[in-house]
Amino acid sequence: MTTAASPTRYALLIPALNEAESIGRVLAQVPNGLFSQVIVVDNGSDDCTAQVARAAGAWVVSEPRRGYGQACLAGLDQLHPGIDAVAFMDADLSDDPDDLARIVQFFDEGRWDMVLGSRVLGTPQPGSLTPLQRFGNWLSTLLIRWLWHVPFTDLGPMRMVSRRALDTLGLEDRDFGWNVEMQAKAARLRLRVREIPVSYRRRASGRSKISGTLVCSIRAGLKIIWTIYHCWRIRLDVKEVVPTSGAHKV
Repeated sequence: MTTAASPTRYALLIPALNEAESIGRVLAQVPNGLFSQVIVVDNGSDDCTAQVARAAGAWVVSEPRRGYGQACLAGLDQLHPGIDAVAFMDADLSDDPDDLARIVQFFDEGRWDMVLGSRVLGTPQPGSLTPLQRFGNWLSTLLIRWLWHVPFTDLGPMRMVSRRALDTLGLEDRDFGWNVEMQAKAARLRLRVREIPVSYRRRASGRSKISGTLVCSIRAGLKIIWTIYHCWRIRLDVKEVVPTSGAHKV
């Protein structure tokens, strides 16, 4: 894993809840030299997630208020002033840390506001995406395409976003709606977005906080649909957005 002495202007943010069995391996597989700041947000874990992450060299932020979006917001509050962009990934080894190098490369080459890793376009391991997840992705991205004519394929966790775009989007969701709020607002505001294929694996240990049970999956699905509706209805008071025709590319 890269150290704080790296000259890059990028940060990596990893929300983690009870991921002591996997977080050390995740951090060990992050390619060297990509990030000058690696933040793990311990989202109220009952195990030793924070200690393992700290021993692996990450800057650990404690956020006891549960929620994926809550953890991401807590991590963003700790960014160094010189950070220009932030990458996000999960802590359970379902994302392949090697894909971060490609995410950063595309971000650098295209002057994008956001580069998204699509599990649907990539090669997900059999069983890594449940039928309910696939249906939820299809329905959610279809709604975004209908409303704003932006053809996303996935709401996956691996992504990289410029700090200016994050400021522009003004993300507020505290739990399951974080990723879709980011994409729906980016589509509505015509930000420059690139979607690339990434790998996806069955989680290394534990149970997913979203898709681990049918009840959690349904709750997450309903929240995602509500978030898209909310992003469609609210007024976005943004001063520094230049609409870009055909900004999205796959």
